[in-house]
Amino acid sequence: MEICRQGTRLIIRRHPMTIWLDPWGPNGIRVRASCEKKMDEHDWALTEPVEETESSIVFREVDMTDPWNKASEDSGKHSTGTEADLINGKIRASVSPEGWISFFDDKGNILTQEYWRTRDHLNRYTVPLRVEGREMKSIPGTDAWQLTARFEAYDDEQIFGMGQYQDAQLDKKGCILELAHRNSQASVPFYVSSRGYGFLWNNPAVGQVVFGNNRTEWSAKSTRKLDYYITCGDTPGEILYAYTAVTGRTPMMPEYGMGYWQCKLRYRTQDEVLKVAREHKRRGLPMDVIVVDFFHWTRQGDYRFDPRCFPDPKAMVDELRSMGIRTVVSVWPTVDEKSENYGVMREKGYLIRAERGPDNTTTWMGASCFYDATNPDAQRFVWEKCRENYGSLGIENYWLDEAEPEYGPYDFDNYRYDAGPALQVTNVYPVGYARGFYEGQKADGKEDILSLIRCAWAGSQKYAALTWSGDVHSSFRSMREQLQAGLSMGMAGIPWWTCDLGGFLCGVGDDPHFRELLVRWFAWGAFLPVFRMHGERQPWYDREIAYIDGVEQLTSGQDNEVWSFGEEAYQIMTQYLFMRERMRDYIRSVMDEAHRTGAPVMRPLFFEFPHDRKSWHAADVYLFGSKLLVAPVMEENVRERRVYLPSGAQWTDAYTGVTYTGGEEVTVPAPLDVIPVFFRDDFRLPLYK
Repeated sequence: MEICRQGTRLIIRRHPMTIWLDPWGPNGIRVRASCEKKMDEHDWALTEPVEETESSIVFREVDMTDPWNKASEDSGKHSTGTEADLINGKIRASVSPEGWISFFDDKGNILTQEYWRTRDHLNRYTVPLRVEGREMKSIPGTDAWQLTARFEAYDDEQIFGMGQYQDAQLDKKGCILELAHRNSQASVPFYVSSRGYGFLWNNPAVGQVVFGNNRTEWSAKSTRKLDYYITCGDTPGEILYAYTAVTGRTPMMPEYGMGYWQCKLRYRTQDEVLKVAREHKRRGLPMDVIVVDFFHWTRQGDYRFDPRCFPDPKAMVDELRSMGIRTVVSVWPTVDEKSENYGVMREKGYLIRAERGPDNTTTWMGASCFYDATNPDAQRFVWEKCRENYGSLGIENYWLDEAEPEYGPYDFDNYRYDAGPALQVTNVYPVGYARGFYEGQKADGKEDILSLIRCAWAGSQKYAALTWSGDVHSSFRSMREQLQAGLSMGMAGIPWWTCDLGGFLCGVGDDPHFRELLVRWFAWGAFLPVFRMHGERQPWYDREIAYIDGVEQLTSGQDNEVWSFGEEAYQIMTQYLFMRERMRDYIRSVMDEAHRTGAPVMRPLFFEFPHDRKSWHAADVYLFGSKLLVAPVMEENVRERRVYLPSGAQWTDAYTGVTYTGGEEVTVPAPLDVIPVFFRDDFRLPLYK
């Protein structure tokens, strides 16, 4: 075993593995390890220029004498070994003589350390167990490796972030998480620990992390190296500031993104789109965006309107723009084998390939392949088609659906990308998808860029990715799960997030139970980063079936406008449309903070109140920016709410006007037309007029 330095880099050689420790921006360290002759050069999420820092490396000789070897003590002879520290700002990595790494803050507190159970220089562990902190095992018949990295577990630790998973766990301690994307699941492998550090697993391979009570264990099924980044700070905000400095920060949210978005499955024709927009404006209701959802096209992969349903899309876009409404069009990465672009895309290698069997990776509404978003040339090809067929009409915003991509089934071992086998790289797919549209529009001189996208990975935020939580169920249980999903995305560095208000699947518009759910969800939506109505409202086929050339068309679904669910629901939802408008200035300031610092738009209580231990356990309330505390009602037939108000501030109920001292739990009224919201200290907004 050898420990040495090379410039600012600390190197460990522990046959057959070479480990690099590099200072990486303020208060950060990047660790890479490989069993190959040359370290893999991919930076993955760590693509931002790294600010130079005043780091240092210190070597120490330590006594390695066996304390139980009395003969050695009696003889006065002692063997020595080398320890080393890499210090970068507030973080210190300490390497033992055996090559194991521990991380400390600038006060000497241990943040985390590798988990190993082998003999060390003080004989603390015995040889037979032989569990190591990091392992790379070659996969026979390939040039790839199975990777496992282990870290100690701590009883007092809580873990927040990691992206979007469909469960109720805001604190990920005790969770098993798949490191892979699925419809409604976005693996963003960065977390903030209650022990004062942030950790990025900088590896897009399919794998798993277990935040166990006995140890934390990361694994990758197939990869070329170990790669992670760790930073520390005195507050969660300081940690996210450092993390987003090295992975990228979100742009400033465009003004239209802060308003109301109208959407449904689906507006099938140009007339349907315009009819809804005109009626919205006739009623004097605010709307910034209307979305033209999927299968408005001729075929998947043609990337253009079907003229039979949209005979004059430019006139549609122009009329909408005259009403102050942006048009967003759905783009899928699927390319039907009958598409006009399929042949050239296949010939040029722009499609994901199968390792065995047919290349078609989905058969829903046509045998299709996903385009390869890891291929820069494929990114440009798809963008240029969209610019030609949509941008020329005045459309500047895109809904990038199916961004996981949504394989059927998720046989990751059977797909190969330009960047490598899916097992090694698939999680980076949504980053490339968003990047192609962001850089294409940037090159065209566009500024106010935003793409609605159904998945994200570390770094997606810098490509103006607005992630939504996928095809979730219309139920209070699902609504509660979306709250933790949104908070977890924010803590993973993805501040632009939303969900389908009312849920996507199985909502029946004339069902009173669904109407109550929708009203509660809609009220919550006014306090999300993006306020967007969407859903397939049941029953699908309770209306006239459309045919073109004798072929049945995908249905439009039931109505999904605010006036579609009865007068009571309409009056309540209208109230929140105007409430959102009255929050514009505040929302703009919160979006600016996210852009400048990486702070989440919706944030757990502990983000602002880290010294209040109870706030670390509050999972059913959150802060919208730093000044508004929001307590959504996420149960049926509930008309009051218990709310924990963090200590260190005064809190005023926006509905009742009653002021409370923080550090206590209060019960407040929550009739059907009210979502409990509290102002912090002297801050006020005209919410309930």
